[in-house]
Amino acid sequence: MADYHFVYKDVEGTSTQWDDIQRKLGNLPAKAPAFKPPAYTPEQDDPKDQAWFDKMTEEELEDLEDDKDLDDDRFLEEYRKKRLTELREAAKVKRYGSVTPISSSDFMREVTQASDEDWVVVCLYKDGFAECGLLLGCLDELASRYPATKFVKIISTDCIPNYPDCNLPTLVVYRHGAVKGTHVGLKSVGRRCTPESVALVLCQSEPVLNDGKSGDDDSSREAVMAGVRRQFIERVVKDHEDKDNDDDGYNSD
Repeated sequence: MADYHFVYKDVEGTSTQWDDIQRKLGNLPAKAPAFKPPAYTPEQDDPKDQAWFDKMTEEELEDLEDDKDLDDDRFLEEYRKKRLTELREAAKVKRYGSVTPISSSDFMREVTQASDEDWVVVCLYKDGFAECGLLLGCLDELASRYPATKFVKIISTDCIPNYPDCNLPTLVVYRHGAVKGTHVGLKSVGRRCTPESVALVLCQSEPVLNDGKSGDDDSSREAVMAGVRRQFIERVVKDHEDKDNDDDGYNSD
């Protein structure tokens, strides 16, 4: 009876003695290295430092209010509060940035109540009036420059029934639910209606315009008003220079 010898591969990927011999003779490719899983390294929490807080959203920072680890580190707790304030202020700045049209039914919410937190500038206007279009163009520019001040516009007779067209456009400034200033007609913002002249009128006595970067202390408010005055002067100087250049060009012809 013939003597048969069988060689089996009992596990996929393992090698038999016959395979080893064939590899030595060059009849089979080299054996693939055995799979070795990477060494286990336990996950480590990010260190609780300023960079850790900088990555967090407002909601995540609020959730850390009762974190016991922060109770023992006054510096980190103060930094958490600082970052939370910065994020809230940044969100506040992004809230505005344009002149929002409203109706009479929106007035209480969009003006009276909103003025508890921010300055609100209301423009009473009507379509088809060139003066209204000119002033609204200036307000669009100011709303973009000062996104923490709220600008709205409303059809005059929708806001005040029978409001005289001769008073258009009219600006009404609100703060803490009360009227803080009223400017009637285009003549109220100077001989030439520019964003800078409108800004100067709005900030005659109060820092109505807010770019969202200034604080709420006296020095910050004064800085805002000084900036408005400086921009107005720069605009006047530029307009005079442009006029002189135009006159020189006309005379040379």
